[in-house]
Amino acid sequence: QVHLVESGGGSAQAGGSLTLSCVASGYHYNPNYCMGWFRQAPGKEREGVALLDINDRATYADSVQGRFSISKNIAKNTLYLQMNSLTPEDTSMYHCAGGRCGAGYNSWGQGTQVTVSS
Repeated sequence: QVHLVESGGGSAQAGGSLTLSCVASGYHYNPNYCMGWFRQAPGKEREGVALLDINDRATYADSVQGRFSISKNIAKNTLYLQMNSLTPEDTSMYHCAGGRCGAGYNSWGQGTQVTVSS
């Protein structure tokens, strides 16, 4: 079972930036393993923020398009989310997730909180 641990959350001012990291353990690189970032704020549905497909093409939620960037470092088994031009609406718990491509996500991290103040 892949174990995912996020870090990098915290507080930021509107217009600022944060970079989230997600380290995967119990995992050997597999090109058929897809990962992504999700977020969920209290009282709101979980939202897929940035996802990588089997060809490492990224898709983004409309709300973050042009501001967020997902990337990965295979050697470090780490997934990143660069978040720029943050707004208070980005305040949420951010989770990374992984699973067999096309079969959904069956491994989830515990999450890292991002709070953006105006």
